[in-house]
Amino acid sequence: MAIFKDMRLIGFAALLSAAIIASPLPANAAKGWEPVKTERADAKSVVRESELEIKAANGMIQVNTNHPVQIKIFTILGRLISSDTIPAGKSQFVLPVHGVYIVKVGDITCKVAV
Repeated sequence: MAIFKDMRLIGFAALLSAAIIASPLPANAAKGWEPVKTERADAKSVVRESELEIKAANGMIQVNTNHPVQIKIFTILGRLISSDTIPAGKSQFVLPVHGVYIVKVGDITCKVAV
């Protein structure tokens, strides 16, 4: 009987971990790109080019661009978090959890830790 209980626990743990990996992000986690209202003092530049700058701050990514750009954010495991076209100016994206993300803007791809 003890072996059966252990097998049920192992099966439940496998099912739970599969559900966590495959589950979508929480509804309140990512609201999408928003215009920057106030510049964050803790934002550190990750990439700076003539027409584009990507910054990382605590829990968010900020992008400053001279023209509208297509931007994608992936988890380090390759899961797409956001795929949007942002307007010229400063925009920010609040991330669901702290971690390492891959940001792709046009031909530029970089790793961002927040």
